[in-house]
Amino acid sequence: MAEQAVHKKTEKIGNVVSAKMAKTIVVEVTRRVSHPVYKRIVTKRKKFYAHDEDGSARVGDVVRIIECRPMSRLKRWKLGEVIRRAVQVEAIEANTDTAKRKRVRRTDTPAEEGQAG
Repeated sequence: MAEQAVHKKTEKIGNVVSAKMAKTIVVEVTRRVSHPVYKRIVTKRKKFYAHDEDGSARVGDVVRIIECRPMSRLKRWKLGEVIRRAVQVEAIEANTDTAKRKRVRRTDTPAEEGQAG
């Protein structure tokens, strides 16, 4: 009996950089490789569009994406799991008192008093 070759799906781990689309996230995968000529370690980044059915991933999360059939022109990956959640920091408002303060033109300076005539 001939055994069928089981194709193992490729998996990548990266950071979610955008989750603004419906059921789609953009994952940036970073890898460090040696430069072929200069023999220095170079960081290479690539963005992948992945299908997120539940909308569970948010920006900053570390996720695992799995290779799948083409779902659209750019989407060839699906969300496997969220490995680590991003720390969601609440927006701290700046000192609104100084932001709302209007500029007041001062006319009582001594230099202007001498010229008023």
